[in-house]
Amino acid sequence: MSEDMEIALVSEPVRAPARRKTSSARTLTEIRSLARSHTRTALRVLVGIMRSDDATPAARVSAANAILDRGWGKAAQPVENGEDRVLELIHRIERIIVYPASLRDADAGMTPKP
Repeated sequence: MSEDMEIALVSEPVRAPARRKTSSARTLTEIRSLARSHTRTALRVLVGIMRSDDATPAARVSAANAILDRGWGKAAQPVENGEDRVLELIHRIERIIVYPASLRDADAGMTPKP
């Protein structure tokens, strides 16, 4: 074999065989499973940071919050009624769903019953 031919053979990129595409749901499930397999280690790292005197106060608080969120869930965030009055609209929709007859009574001039 000539030297030019050997160089050409060596310099060509090696291509992997084409793989079947997996569904994104399967991929996400695999990623979740892999991430969950590291839960114990991640929690130990967070506890280590939280307890470390060398860590900054911000890092310690962040680690503590992450631990609490995973153990107890995130705290509910209050919804504020802004200028667009979204909260009032949400409450009205809830009343219509829960007490549909009260809307008809209000339209007829009757006092709605809770």
